[in-house]
Amino acid sequence: MDLSSALAFALAAHGGQTRKGSSVPYVSHLLQVSGLVLEHAGDAEQACAALLHDVVEDTPVTLAQVAEAFGAGVASIVRDCTDTHEDDAPGTKRPWLERKRRYVAQLAQVPVRSALVVGCDKLHNMRSLVGDLERVGPAVLSRFNAPPEAQRWLHGELLGALNEKVPGHLHAELRALSERYAALTAGHAG
Repeated sequence: MDLSSALAFALAAHGGQTRKGSSVPYVSHLLQVSGLVLEHAGDAEQACAALLHDVVEDTPVTLAQVAEAFGAGVASIVRDCTDTHEDDAPGTKRPWLERKRRYVAQLAQVPVRSALVVGCDKLHNMRSLVGDLERVGPAVLSRFNAPPEAQRWLHGELLGALNEKVPGHLHAELRALSERYAALTAGHAG
């Protein structure tokens, strides 16, 4: 697997996107997730998929294009990381709760190879979110499409779906971050 090609593809697809509510280039998240995959003993195929994990969900790129460029293995992992339906498009996604319920049900079926990429994605997201909550406070919650109680529900569901599919230390850190998020958002209904 060629990580440089996957990175170039991701950069072209995500263009000038930034992290939610910030000026941080979106590629930062993709690089972080790919690095976490490698740090948790993932292979080059998983690291490539990590660089591309949001390309179908957040850009006009299709799963078929990912498969053509990077093979069925990478495309399969990207599919398992995607919470949108095939007929959704950026800016016209189904409602948050509908997408997340389907995604959680899907995670129960994903193979360990995909679960590692999903877990690393969630780990970086949670590190960023908890860090922002600690630095800035509850104002960061306005960035999200769902209120804190819905996010807490999702965190619990993700922990259950990823249990025993990801390395124990990764799961433990996700659990700790979920607990910290719950503590920081207690009393915030949305």
